[in-house]
Amino acid sequence: MSTLNKKLSVLLAAVCICGTATAQQKHSRTSNYKSYKGLVMAGYQGWFNTPEDGANRNWNHWVAKGQLEPGNIKVDLWPETKEYGKTYKTPFVHEDGSPAYLFSSYDASTVNLHFKWMKDYDVDGLFVQRFVGQVRGGANRHHNNRVMHHALEASKKYNRAIAVMYDLSGMRDSVDVPMLINDWKNLVDSLHMTDGGDKQTYLYHRGKPLVALWGVGFSGRNYTLRSIERLMNFLQNDPVYGGCAVLLGVPAYWRDLAKDAANDPHLHDVLKRADIVHPWAVGRFKTEEEYATYLQQVKGDIAWCRENKVDYVPVVFPGFSWTNMYPRFPLNQIPRNNGSFYWKQISGAIGAGAEMLYVAMFDEVDEATAIFKLSKNPPVGKSPFVKLADDEPSDHYLQLTGYAAKMLRKEVPFREQIPAAKPGK
Repeated sequence: MSTLNKKLSVLLAAVCICGTATAQQKHSRTSNYKSYKGLVMAGYQGWFNTPEDGANRNWNHWVAKGQLEPGNIKVDLWPETKEYGKTYKTPFVHEDGSPAYLFSSYDASTVNLHFKWMKDYDVDGLFVQRFVGQVRGGANRHHNNRVMHHALEASKKYNRAIAVMYDLSGMRDSVDVPMLINDWKNLVDSLHMTDGGDKQTYLYHRGKPLVALWGVGFSGRNYTLRSIERLMNFLQNDPVYGGCAVLLGVPAYWRDLAKDAANDPHLHDVLKRADIVHPWAVGRFKTEEEYATYLQQVKGDIAWCRENKVDYVPVVFPGFSWTNMYPRFPLNQIPRNNGSFYWKQISGAIGAGAEMLYVAMFDEVDEATAIFKLSKNPPVGKSPFVKLADDEPSDHYLQLTGYAAKMLRKEVPFREQIPAAKPGK
């Protein structure tokens, strides 16, 4: 090789090295939260609005359509609002005739308080939900970006883990793939979500930023596994914005390709490329006795994942109700039973060998799965609400979730029986 050609080869190699280094600069090599293992994370909707909050989304998610008023509301739980920096008067009243108030997720003070509660109760962090239909543009995208910004700032303030979860519900096959790719690029570039060094709070797993794709392999979806693979390929392999770990949210019966899962064996091939498998269990059992049967599914899932070198995170949820959204369903459809239903899942999953947990959800009052502070005195009138038991403090489920995190990390002894509730903070 001539001297000139040798110089050119060295120069080209240097350019390639520099290009690789530049590509790697989008994500820091590590984070303060280096692994999901040992953590209890919750889902965070952050989708609530009021007409006066400035988001131009009216009473979004408090009501489905029409005016918010007794007899027309979407939620079955009423939040405890005493500690919020900003609240908004509603047409609802409490038993003593005083007006009832609600919060807006658009306000920084709301998101800040939610992260403060996580710090106070030792809940490790949140997956901030980004629904496909909500990030396409307009007021919805603006709201979601604002909530994400507030959440990222609050996660730093209170040193709580944070990660992005894309909910693919309503996704148009192939059409929305470029949009989602651009959304991740925008979050990385504009919010600097993953370039904060070893002190940052973005959740990493297997040495890489963790991104969740929820809604993979469910029956009746309009998008194909091919679109999922395109998203995964970008997140895992893109030279600039990739290099991510991927969590896939799948049906409860993904392993059997039955019931809520599409009968497509290729799903298993896709899951073997993931870093974490996350089956959705909400509503799949309604009592502690039914959960005992479902626990065998969890144990089989864990065995499959270990065999295929994929990590596994089960879902736990405190209860379920959506009467105000769908009146044909009974109120308190899946009762909380003073927290024993929730704790049965927590102790069952940890006892079966789960190394991390996902709580559905932190603030989901629409379907009454929320674990944040709940009102002991919900409004009275035409709209029914699920009430906590007399001896349950408003922060009961935050207490239980924090204890679960300590138990997962063996900081407190394992216990099958639910810990006694303490007086509320």
